[in-house]
Amino acid sequence: MATSFPESLPDLSPAIAADLLNSPILAPVVTLVLWTMVMWAWLYATRIPAMVRGKIKPDNTIPPSELASMLPPQVRWKADNYNHLMEQPTLFYAIALTLALLGQGGGLNADLAWGYVIIRVAHSLVQALINVILLRFAIFMLGSVVLLALALRAAVIVFGLQ
Repeated sequence: MATSFPESLPDLSPAIAADLLNSPILAPVVTLVLWTMVMWAWLYATRIPAMVRGKIKPDNTIPPSELASMLPPQVRWKADNYNHLMEQPTLFYAIALTLALLGQGGGLNADLAWGYVIIRVAHSLVQALINVILLRFAIFMLGSVVLLALALRAAVIVFGLQ
């Protein structure tokens, strides 16, 4: 069974600790966070002008879904994608940080993490620009398989199955 972290952390040399903090898998994590902020900016850059054009005033007595239905679909797509980036990617962040802490954030794991980020960016662009549901679903499923591979690779290490 793997050693628990609270017991093993004090024994880390400064060089090992520095390696953990500079794990290659952290770059795709930061990249996906930055991409999420791009989608956040894009959603407001389209939503606010659409609300002004449509004379839609925020009203806390109207359910958010009803307010959203007043916006054109091409505007809603950006917000929908931003919300999607708050869902499954949270699992990606958890598993990537786990792999970094395990000292396994390089090599194939980093490559898979970059693959996941590229797939999520592609998913965002499809949803925000053309929103073809079957294409979005295929991209989502591909990302899910990559995320599953990362999770299984982490599980092998955490549960000492190697």
